[in-house]
Amino acid sequence: MSEVSLQAVKDYLLELQDRICEELAEEDGSATFREDSWDREQGGGGRSRVLENGAVIEKGGVNFSHVFGNQLPPSATAARPELAGRSFQAMGVSLVIHPKNPYVPTSHANVRFFVAEKEGEDPVWWFGGGFDLTPFYGFEEDVVHWHQTARDACNPFGEDIYPEFKSWCDDYFYIKHRDEPRGVGGLFFDDLNRFDFETCFALMRSVGDAYIQAYRPIVASRKGHDYGDRERQFQLYRRGRYVEFNLVYDRGTIFGLQSGGRTESILMSLPPLVRWDYDWHPQPDSAEIELYQKFLIHREWL
Repeated sequence: MSEVSLQAVKDYLLELQDRICEELAEEDGSATFREDSWDREQGGGGRSRVLENGAVIEKGGVNFSHVFGNQLPPSATAARPELAGRSFQAMGVSLVIHPKNPYVPTSHANVRFFVAEKEGEDPVWWFGGGFDLTPFYGFEEDVVHWHQTARDACNPFGEDIYPEFKSWCDDYFYIKHRDEPRGVGGLFFDDLNRFDFETCFALMRSVGDAYIQAYRPIVASRKGHDYGDRERQFQLYRRGRYVEFNLVYDRGTIFGLQSGGRTESILMSLPPLVRWDYDWHPQPDSAEIELYQKFLIHREWL
């Protein structure tokens, strides 16, 4: 893999981090992201940016990382034996935004690149990424806008891409032990190398660029919605599902922890406040049960 190609990916990811932070801070209006640059002892590092206690964003993290080394963790080589004995580089931008107002959904996005190399052999490389939405109180027009933006990002690369990545997202962000989706989905893809490098890179950029176009209008339209303690407590309860998924199933979290990544940056995706209630169920005909009946189900939104 040429240094020019690697640098192009890294430059894009750093610029994307800058742009997303600028737009989210502007939408919040009262707080800014603080930056924390870090080095990884085994190779690489990154810059983490966190916004806390804003007017709109209770906690938001936008992390860039570029880690490399001569040996992958056993979990990676067990799943992909062809990676054994190869050096690797992994870089990406990952973010989670936890708004203060329960009527503004939580959002997650990630775009990443991985390459493993061995002298005398072709490199093994792929792109991955996507974005997904986790509302507490659903608005159908918001979810349609989210998915329309996702489809628009995919369509230049083939009309079959959005349905495939949408379905992959539905399957991936599923909390098996709860038998329910984490949210209303969006896009998810991994191991993308079916096209040439430039086309795969362009598709990753299209998805990365689409995130803020999909999310910011939703934040702007819902951040002034009135709410009370009932809505706040339901938000904290549903955040528990987010924590469960990230710690049990999320590939990025697992890879980061097993490869010796920076724990503070890996776990910055967790919300600042959360609650678990034993055997809680929403009341019939309530706004809370509507989330389960109309939004946390498999749907074709477009």
